[in-house]
Amino acid sequence: MAPQRRAMNDATVVVTGASRGIGRAVARAIAAAGGHAVVCARDGDALDAVADDIAAAGGQVTAMRADVRDEFDVERLVERAARAGGKIDGAVANAAVYHGDAGETPLPEESYAAFDDHLRTNARGVFATIREAVPHLAADARVVVPTGAVARRGTSGYGSYAVSKAAAEAVARGFAADLDATVGAIDPGQVATDLSGGGGRDPDDVAEMVLWALTDAPEPTLDGAVLDWTDYRDATR
Repeated sequence: MAPQRRAMNDATVVVTGASRGIGRAVARAIAAAGGHAVVCARDGDALDAVADDIAAAGGQVTAMRADVRDEFDVERLVERAARAGGKIDGAVANAAVYHGDAGETPLPEESYAAFDDHLRTNARGVFATIREAVPHLAADARVVVPTGAVARRGTSGYGSYAVSKAAAEAVARGFAADLDATVGAIDPGQVATDLSGGGGRDPDDVAEMVLWALTDAPEPTLDGAVLDWTDYRDATR
């Protein structure tokens, strides 16, 4: 059973990488809670299918094809979100890629192309999402960056993906230090998505953790921190 959580009351929340996995589940959960999900992904057809499902269920959604590697795409996305809601109440910088099979990309064998694109998408994409949202953030806005334990542990086989997640966490900490808005990362553990290889938690359960971070997690606890599944479960018992 999903934990009790505060309704989103027409809050406008940007979700990147919303065509599948965690992003898709988060977008659906935001709309189901009464928020307006402004979603993007590179795969326009898959994104439209997500938006159609949300609209068919009576949810508020705005979809725009965008690539977080392109700051001008991100700028247009957040401007559209601000026009839709007057301000941005939250952002989930979720878009990420993994080149190769999870756990089978040791750093000594990593290609330069994979290294560069992991950093460009998974770290620079987080930077662009938050940076472009800053002028439009509400005073009490929250920004959530999904991450994983590989960002903080020397786990064999995760190569530059792990490096990029460590960089994304550093980006979140930096913005937390420089902004009045609350910016933090969440580590849900392994999640059953294509990116992680299919095993792990249901993305719908992870979406509830993201909504908790967007609404009910204490600001001093989230801001500049990485909260894991144990933090979430202890807080919502």
